[in-house]
Amino acid sequence: MKVIDPAERLLKSLGVTEPKEIDLEAIAFDQGAEVRYCNLHGCEADILGFRDTAIISVDQSRGHRRKRFSIAHELGHWHYHRGKKLQCRVEEYQPKHKQLAERKANGYAASLLMPHYLIKPRARDHRKLTFNVIEQFAAEFDTSLSATAIRLVEADIWPCMLICHTRQGRKWFTQAPMFHDRWFPQSELDAQTTAFDVVFGQSEGDRFSQIIGADAWFDRAEARQYEIFEQAQKVGDGEALILLTIKDDRMVEEEPERSGYGRW
Repeated sequence: MKVIDPAERLLKSLGVTEPKEIDLEAIAFDQGAEVRYCNLHGCEADILGFRDTAIISVDQSRGHRRKRFSIAHELGHWHYHRGKKLQCRVEEYQPKHKQLAERKANGYAASLLMPHYLIKPRARDHRKLTFNVIEQFAAEFDTSLSATAIRLVEADIWPCMLICHTRQGRKWFTQAPMFHDRWFPQSELDAQTTAFDVVFGQSEGDRFSQIIGADAWFDRAEARQYEIFEQAQKVGDGEALILLTIKDDRMVEEEPERSGYGRW
């Protein structure tokens, strides 16, 4: 039996059929939480709750889309910990957070802001995921570029991987389940990549995807056989998001027998 995502179940119970109908303050009110905007120091949002009521405080100096994610994140904590005393501080959204509670709250927020039942029908109109497509979804769902990119990649619609790089090295990465997990990106940027110019140079990013050897990204002997699509986008000083898309379907097949391939 398929488990229904709790955030999507909530949206459907409220009759949400379009992204513009995702009113987070109204949803919070329905769930017994009041949203307040104020000056916060050291965090972007927090929640104080007891029994069936809560107050979600959001730093009013943050950007609109960041505040939306913070509210949705806190609603995730409220869903999973309702009836308990809560104090939570939102940090930068990253996939695969080390703390289980934060991962669950992030997952709830992503589902609440970008439910699959609204995303997947729209995704059918796009043969390939690019930053242009991500920006279109971000505008329609009123979400940040990073959060939208993570959600679309993890939705398992296209064979993609998303990596965040800074001058200090790889910050995090996530991938579509169809992107076989034997492909683990290198921690340092290869100078051949276009992402290198975005992180260390003056480039703002690629308007279109570029074709590059897979061995520039993956330290596996078999990577030399393949090419992949790479597109990089600057998201801060010395920081970039990189979208890698599989060009050869053999890369998503099961790992080959040990016949000279791999890291040994």
